Amino acid sequence: MTERLVVIGGDATGMSAASQARRLRTAAELEIVVFERSRFTSYSACGIPYWVGGAVPQRDSLIARTEAEHRARDIDLRMRTEAIAIDVAGGRVLARDLESGAETWTDYDKLVIATGATPIRPELPGIDAIGVHGVQTLDDGQALLDTLDRIDGRRAVVVGAGYIGVEMAEALIQRGFEVTVVNRGGEPMSTLDPDMGALVREAMSGMGIEVIGDAEVIELRTDADGRVRAVVTKDAEIPADVVVLGIGVRPATELAREAGLPLGASGGLLTDRAMRVRGYENIWAGGDCVEVLDLVSGELRHIPLGTHANKHGQIIGSGVGGGYATFPGVVGTAVSKVCDLEVARTGLREKDARAVGLQFVTVTIESTSRSGYYPGAASMRVKMLAERRTGRLLGVQIVGREGAGKRVDVAAVALTAGMTVEQMVALDLGYAPPFSPVWDPVLVAARKAMAAVQRDR
Repeated sequence: MTERLVVIGGDATGMSAASQARRLRTAAELEIVVFERSRFTSYSACGIPYWVGGAVPQRDSLIARTEAEHRARDIDLRMRTEAIAIDVAGGRVLARDLESGAETWTDYDKLVIATGATPIRPELPGIDAIGVHGVQTLDDGQALLDTLDRIDGRRAVVVGAGYIGVEMAEALIQRGFEVTVVNRGGEPMSTLDPDMGALVREAMSGMGIEVIGDAEVIELRTDADGRVRAVVTKDAEIPADVVVLGIGVRPATELAREAGLPLGASGGLLTDRAMRVRGYENIWAGGDCVEVLDLVSGELRHIPLGTHANKHGQIIGSGVGGGYATFPGVVGTAVSKVCDLEVARTGLREKDARAVGLQFVTVTIESTSRSGYYPGAASMRVKMLAERRTGRLLGVQIVGREGAGKRVDVAAVALTAGMTVEQMVALDLGYAPPFSPVWDPVLVAARKAMAAVQRDR
């Protein structure tokens, strides 16, 4: 008897799950129906800032697999179709065709929820004005590009200075706009400790981006035609011809909440290690709509990243297809860039460690990407946290020029393995003058952290 899998969401997690399930089960064994409300599927949302900025010239370069390619693999992909209700008891999903408005119930034997996340859009006067954009999907990116091509003014304001805000600020600078970033926090990149975020602010200022910290937006002022003209804080009015919201995202779990499925503190769905929704044998969830286990702190967190989303999809597809796989958790690794400045982090910040009751030592070192005498050696700063007494690595942050960012991967592996900084010092990393100093910057930080731990014992 043929079973039916219904997937809500046709991007990273949803289509990875559908594709993996199809590899394991034929169309005669498993019918696969996917609802996707947008015009695009299987694309890289992480690449949108680079497309907007011009580094990626074509939108379609961000699409990993087209509608036609999915359908050729016997996946019934229904574009511009939005799931609007889940009937868990009845095992069915209500979906609306966004072109015709028609609504239809579809039964399922197995369900995958891959609804992603939605940009935070605060309830402020003028927030829905013409020229105010969130950037989460390819549709969002196209709408922003259409605005940038249409408007005469060259003043852009980015609200928020997280990853998306900082990357969009760079994209707008590259398109020739005057850019102001308004940030609620004191320093950009709240995923870093403030002392490391200050380095990002200094670099942004050096690129001509005005960064206003400790500023809370209270209104977006418009003209008579309803177009945005200024961003208003408690202390200033900043002229704007276009506004990009980079405040962050929240799990898109309204459907799940209405269906009575379990949600965590951040609003993300709660799953087991096989990505099954807790308490439901035939429902899976993954990607930006779930909470994941932080392997360092032991807490559940919402970490919206494409890397996790694709892994979740593979794991879910294996489970749906009769195989077995699990997702153990994350250490919170992320890397970004602002023009030539590379920014990376993994593990816990100081405030994260305090929040879970960990005592720690902190060290910061300055080093270079290559041997100091080798042409092109660029400076970087590495900050490392280690647990008091035990020396267990807790977190690493890196800010520097070319060659800095991906060094965080060494620390991510060490965190996943539960290594101490003393064990890290003994790591046999590759060395040659074009690639690193004799002591790699991460190992220099580990050696300094080891000394701090030993003094503290």
